[in-house]
Amino acid sequence: MPTTWWDERAILDVPMSSLLFKQSRIEELEDVINSGVVSAQRQVSIQEGPLYRTEGSHITIWCNVSGFQGPSEQNFQWSVYMPKAPEREIQIISTMDDTFSYAIYTQRVRSGQIYVERVQGNLALLHIIDLQTRDAGVYECHTPSTDERYFGSYSAKTTVVVIPDTLQATAVPQTLHKVEQDRLELTCDTSTETLQHSHLSVAWLRQRGGEKPVEVIALSRNFVLQSSSDYVQRQSLGEGEFYCEATEWIQDPDGSWYPMTRKRSEGTVVNVQPTDKEFTVRLETEKRLYTVGEPMEFRCILEAQNIPDRYFAVSWAFNSSLIASMGPNAVPVLNSEFTHREARGELQVAKESDSVFVLKIYHLRQEDSGKYNCRVTEREKTVTGEFIDKESKRPKNIPIIVLPISKLEPRKPQRGTLSLSPESSIFVDVASNASVILEGDNLHLTCSIRTTGRPLSRFSVIWQLVDRQNRRSNIVWLDRDGTVQPGASYWERNSFGGIQMEQVQPNSFSLSIFNTRKEDEGQYECHVTEWVRAVDNEWQIAGERRASTLVSITALETGFAVTAISRTPGVTYNDSFDLQCIIKPHYLSRVPVSVTWRFQPVGTIEFHGLVTFTRDGGVQWGDRSSSFRTRTAIEKAESSNNVRLSISRASDTEAGKYQCVAELWRRNYNNSWMRLAERTSNLLEIRVLQPVTNLQVSKSKRTLTLVENRPIQLNCSVKSQTSQNSHFAVLWYVHKPSDADGKLILKTTHNSAFEYGTYAEEEGLRARLQFERHMSGGLFSLTVQRAEVSDSGSYYCHVEEWLLSPNYAWYKLAEEVSGRTEVTVKRPDSRLKLSQEQGNLSVLETRQVQLECVVLNRTSAASQLLVEWFVWKPNQPERETVARLSRDATFHYGEQAAKNNLKGRLHLESPSPGVYRLFIQNVAVQDSGTYSCRVEEWLPSPSGMWYKQAEDTAGQMAVRVTRPGSTLQSIICSNDALFYFVFFYPFPIFGILIITILLVRFKSRNSSKNSEGKNGVPLLWIKEPHLNYSPTCLEPPVLSIHPGAID
Repeated sequence: MPTTWWDERAILDVPMSSLLFKQSRIEELEDVINSGVVSAQRQVSIQEGPLYRTEGSHITIWCNVSGFQGPSEQNFQWSVYMPKAPEREIQIISTMDDTFSYAIYTQRVRSGQIYVERVQGNLALLHIIDLQTRDAGVYECHTPSTDERYFGSYSAKTTVVVIPDTLQATAVPQTLHKVEQDRLELTCDTSTETLQHSHLSVAWLRQRGGEKPVEVIALSRNFVLQSSSDYVQRQSLGEGEFYCEATEWIQDPDGSWYPMTRKRSEGTVVNVQPTDKEFTVRLETEKRLYTVGEPMEFRCILEAQNIPDRYFAVSWAFNSSLIASMGPNAVPVLNSEFTHREARGELQVAKESDSVFVLKIYHLRQEDSGKYNCRVTEREKTVTGEFIDKESKRPKNIPIIVLPISKLEPRKPQRGTLSLSPESSIFVDVASNASVILEGDNLHLTCSIRTTGRPLSRFSVIWQLVDRQNRRSNIVWLDRDGTVQPGASYWERNSFGGIQMEQVQPNSFSLSIFNTRKEDEGQYECHVTEWVRAVDNEWQIAGERRASTLVSITALETGFAVTAISRTPGVTYNDSFDLQCIIKPHYLSRVPVSVTWRFQPVGTIEFHGLVTFTRDGGVQWGDRSSSFRTRTAIEKAESSNNVRLSISRASDTEAGKYQCVAELWRRNYNNSWMRLAERTSNLLEIRVLQPVTNLQVSKSKRTLTLVENRPIQLNCSVKSQTSQNSHFAVLWYVHKPSDADGKLILKTTHNSAFEYGTYAEEEGLRARLQFERHMSGGLFSLTVQRAEVSDSGSYYCHVEEWLLSPNYAWYKLAEEVSGRTEVTVKRPDSRLKLSQEQGNLSVLETRQVQLECVVLNRTSAASQLLVEWFVWKPNQPERETVARLSRDATFHYGEQAAKNNLKGRLHLESPSPGVYRLFIQNVAVQDSGTYSCRVEEWLPSPSGMWYKQAEDTAGQMAVRVTRPGSTLQSIICSNDALFYFVFFYPFPIFGILIITILLVRFKSRNSSKNSEGKNGVPLLWIKEPHLNYSPTCLEPPVLSIHPGAID
């Protein structure tokens, strides 16, 4: 049937992409572009809206620009105005600027979920893969100007509406086994709740292995039924998976239809067996001895493959004479002899089904005794419509006897035996191996015949079953020639050896039914017919006997139940726990039971198969059971079907609800398996708990006071831990009085990684922190090098205990805070000390004054000193600075130096560390005053900043400067001749005088020794006076008499 290209794409291969657009709309746009529309006015056009698209679909929006100037390849920029903020432009993507996108779309643009496809230089497609609800809004396409002047439109807008995807396609997943040319019927339910007007198309596809799916048949959106070119005519489809695919279409404002969404159903696996051309024919009847007037029915049963598609003809015969025939059209044609009986309603030839043909005689006559048979002939239809006979088959004849009513006399049955003929000399007994058996057990029946005569008679035996609904069916019979033939409903079962009939002894016949089923329950009847030879050497029935016994079969699923138990519903990490699936009753080993453990992890709502113990003893793991395989053992008890699931090294992965599902199976006579019942156990919740922590951190408090620039040693001691394999994360905090909470200094994770806290970053502590984990494992130390006063505070550690889970993932078990260490960092005590010696100094003008400042002790050798000299002037309450020596050894004049013109007269010396001398040269009277020095000691902080540690003032020195008067000294010094006369010439004269006196004394000593010595007159000895003088007379000579100068 003809259809449009759009229909075929909808059914065969409708992609959620731009393929459909490229092959239809792009061609239309190209026609418009190439139709000769040329204008100097720029015109931007966009796909007309509103465009209804489903959530999760792939949307494309085209944008075209014409009438532009400049390069043929234009750029496009896409933006959206969302309903919540219709005035706010949100930029999506641009072909010219990679940074154009706003943050909300940046990730999707980078990952390729949103992109622009350039079809031509002036035509582009916006692609949005996996459309989201928030993507709804007004979309704007803007083309940046390349024109010499702005003229025309540079953007266009369209509306996109995102609606829920409500399309559903449902089909029952199943596996079908078909014979070639069988009828295949599949059902697919589709539904949608879209509020907008939409159309649905449905297609059936077949897929084999990795081949591309092939469409079988489809119903288009216009309700046109069409088949694929591969299946124009009905033919064998072959094996494969069949599924239906539904597509929901919506008509856009431009009149075109767009496939919004597509859904695929579950698949049906179809296995096709090749056709077997062979066929068999069986003839059945309920009994062979009738009475005149009784009804009789013969059933001719045809067994073959694909019977409805083949042509068969059936003919009925009585004593080798044709009764009636029936062609493939099922119209019977009767022999003239039986036509009258059919007209009177005494006889009917009919086709009950494709495989069953019946001959019914409603009122038997005695002349109806004889042999009946049917013949089935397969016919082949030629091209001209004629039929050609091919193979023909017929079963064995079945003789029946119609007895006159006068020959029947009632007779009392013996031992459960029903007598149907007065001439019968046999008695029948039926015995079974058990009156009640379990489904699947073997049933053995024995039919024993006792005879009182006719040693040359033969027996035909029919085993029949009367079920609970009082329906009688033939199981198997053995004719007088020893041929065994199964009944119609047992034919296949007998072919697989499920039924066996034997003549154990001449008068004993057994029936064995293997692997019994529940439907085998009922009254088993042994029908024995005695045959004797007549005068004409033909066999005739002498009589019949029946005997029966009741057999009850207990269904396997009776009492079938399953219970899940566990002795340890709550376990700790790395412990083991067992789950028991107890199945009742205890079946024999021949009854297979498959057991599946299902698992619902904590926090989920659905179960998934964990592991299955199959009916053949195998183990099959579920798709999501990888974490269980290495730690789970499955054990099935030999004496029962109980299955134990042992899970070791329990973790969070194994926490959840467990459920046991047991399936009871039975092997059929054809070796196929049938699931008889399925039972689901109670829910069993297993809680996997973390171990109880033994973490204890030292809570002892201590106080630490130290001088700055010394290290702060902080210890964090773990007194006890849960496991020897515990790892610790240690977080160090400091709490300041001004802060509400502690601030993080340093964190060491359980895997020994370092992370500095904000406090360390803000205070610049990173270079001064040193962390140490001691070999003992439970002691952690933090050292703050070069402590500062600002480091004072309350320090404590926060310890986290981490353990390795059974899944080899670290988890935090516990945490605890230590006691606090109060740290006080102070500056060093001052040891600055100056000399406090005081003195008075009188000096004449123009002389030099030395002021000494001696530092006797200092706090630190690394300190720097600031030395300042000041003076108190008479009648002035405030002191004034004379000079200052700064910390960097720079000399500065004070305000007093400016007043008294001291700048050229001051001189500073430091002959040794700590000794500072200030010289005032050429002093004047105005320099008089009380002088002293003040020293400031500066120390460097650990951060390198200098601060004043202490200061001290030395003892005072009172200096008085006087003007000199007209003295002898000044007169002598003022005249050089006088100076030499007074100070130079007397020395040689005195020398000569002394020598003369000594010589005179030496000579007169001897003569006057006694007289002079005795008289004791002392000699006057005048020592040379000590004279200080200056050759230059810059200073007047000072004549001083020291003690001892005169003896």
